[in-house]
Amino acid sequence: MQTARRWRLSAADCVLLLICLLYLLQYSDRVNISTAAGAISHDLHLSNTQLGFAFSAFAYPYAIVQLLGGWLGDRFGPRRVLACFGLLVAFASALTAFAGGLATLAAFRFLLGLGEAPSLATATSAMSRWLPAERRGIAQGLTHACSRLGNALTPPIVVMLIALWSWRAAFIFAGVAGLIWVIAWYAYFRDEPSTHRGVRPDELTALPPVTVHTRNTRIPVRRLLRRILPLTIVDFCYAWTLWVYLTWLPSFFLHSYHLNLRNSALFTSGIFVAGIIGDTLGGIVSDRIYKRTGDLQKARRNVIIFGLAGSLVFLGPVLLVKDLTVVSACLCLAFLSMELVIAPLWAVPMDIAPRYAGTASSFMNIGFGLAGILSPLVFGYIIDLTGDWHLPFALSIGLLLVGIVTSFWMRPDRPFVEPDAVPFDVQAEAC
Repeated sequence: MQTARRWRLSAADCVLLLICLLYLLQYSDRVNISTAAGAISHDLHLSNTQLGFAFSAFAYPYAIVQLLGGWLGDRFGPRRVLACFGLLVAFASALTAFAGGLATLAAFRFLLGLGEAPSLATATSAMSRWLPAERRGIAQGLTHACSRLGNALTPPIVVMLIALWSWRAAFIFAGVAGLIWVIAWYAYFRDEPSTHRGVRPDELTALPPVTVHTRNTRIPVRRLLRRILPLTIVDFCYAWTLWVYLTWLPSFFLHSYHLNLRNSALFTSGIFVAGIIGDTLGGIVSDRIYKRTGDLQKARRNVIIFGLAGSLVFLGPVLLVKDLTVVSACLCLAFLSMELVIAPLWAVPMDIAPRYAGTASSFMNIGFGLAGILSPLVFGYIIDLTGDWHLPFALSIGLLLVGIVTSFWMRPDRPFVEPDAVPFDVQAEAC
């Protein structure tokens, strides 16, 4: 009996598992279109520039709604916000199967971006309620590792669905999976752990106190935005290259090395598997450094700088070498290094502003949305202009360098404190 109890997942672990599944599904939605890009462009008669526009349509609402996404989670609670927007995601995914041209394809991707916009920031708000500080890094690492698992699993699944039916079947499949997740989330999750009947008293004492925001609560938006701005810039620099991987990698192998769709999907999946390792390792290393030193600068900033620098170094040979084996290995190592960044980066808003973790992380994630608008468009334009599929990686290298320099201004070791506020723990206890 004791052995069974020892291996039983706690309520917090189950919440983390649901969030991991959310990340897996939503990042699957971001690469299914890139895997099916060849079939879609052939069927709908689209150029690379037009296809890049369709890719970037996701990011316009994603970037704009970031201004409100985390605030919604902090104000109305992650349970309702993720359920409502999750329904929109499932609906938009299914609608994509019925796209008949550039306008409808871009419109449905726009709708998908609108639905996914609050997800990561609101999920961060949920984790800040359910997980203690010493688990923040590994929790962010695991959730983003699941996002890369979704990236890795999606290409071969989409290829299989295309072979069995058509590219449209992949989006019907995504819509059904999203709907199932929404039902499970709303049935299990509670905004306040103390109201969840599965939480034992000993588990509740280990959880952080929950700050309940009301209509009269004023969130210091301007001061918080200024404080988070360096994170936004770093996130933009990281996300620029990530969007290259998410939207163009299968096409890169297909056109630059003349691989068929199945082999392009396999190479792409291999690179995303390296990302799973990087996400998990980044979270583990960050939390271990923090436990050993108690220094958030070392635990967060230094890991971020190391990851960005490693990605920069390994992207260099992609520009200079044409051998498929060497380029694939370098892309794997570059992506692994870059993914070391994501867990400590998403932990920083929780470190700086635990009271407003959703709002702070949404301000940071504006950088991701802006990169999603520009990166696919610029990549597609450069390809149509030059025909060189290696050239866009040069811009990624430059932005990774900018991210390294900006990282020194993040300061996760300095909590955000309102001038007229009492300490966070005191306010939380009062609530």
